[in-house]
Amino acid sequence: MRIAIIADIHGNHPALQAVLSEIDQRQDIEHIYCLGDMIGIGPDTNEVLETLFDRKDVSMITGNHDEAVLALLKGEDHPLSHAHARAHHQWIADNMDTTFIPKLEQLPRTINITIEGKMILFIHYHIDSTKLTDHISEDPFSKIIEPELDNLRALFKNNKENLICFGHHHPLHYFKDDETIYLNPGSLGCNSTPVAPYSIVDIQQDKITVSLHEASYDNKNFLASYERLQVPARDFLIKAFHGNQ
Repeated sequence: MRIAIIADIHGNHPALQAVLSEIDQRQDIEHIYCLGDMIGIGPDTNEVLETLFDRKDVSMITGNHDEAVLALLKGEDHPLSHAHARAHHQWIADNMDTTFIPKLEQLPRTINITIEGKMILFIHYHIDSTKLTDHISEDPFSKIIEPELDNLRALFKNNKENLICFGHHHPLHYFKDDETIYLNPGSLGCNSTPVAPYSIVDIQQDKITVSLHEASYDNKNFLASYERLQVPARDFLIKAFHGNQ
């Protein structure tokens, strides 16, 4: 079985369109797994969610930005660790089509599946087993670590899956040992150049093969939309998450 892995779209619809176009042209991808943070940072909240929820071949989990925005929409506590992003999250919430609220609420934090005898975990980032049901305001996601094999082994030491797919930390992670592959395809929507990374995973009984891809796209109108829409903290966001393009 061949699947696609995408993560951290962050409200960047043209980047998502570019990746989905490449995936669809292949005609050999049976399912797409999206690892959270569909929204936040970029302004294309409704376009991204509509595109993802309209597809029948996409499974999604929530990330910290999705859950923080959802908390505001539901009148719940916003995480203190994200206080610097509260005004931005409120802007995202104020401009989000409310028909997406119940759809986001129904998304899980993790997906565990077995394909061809291989155990696979999809998660936005590591969460200690004692915190899996904690509200986002309690900061359940573990602190980001440097992307090294030994660090990932330690972080996921209690996991027995053959393939662990995650996002959250935007750079690409691809590490493996004899038991486990650790894969973060990189942030699809936040890069210093107009490319959108994603991964293809071919799962067979005797092996798992990962290929890394980047879809090029025109991001000029997307970047200009930050100013046109008066996105809060837009100068910082473009500098920090789009390489000040």
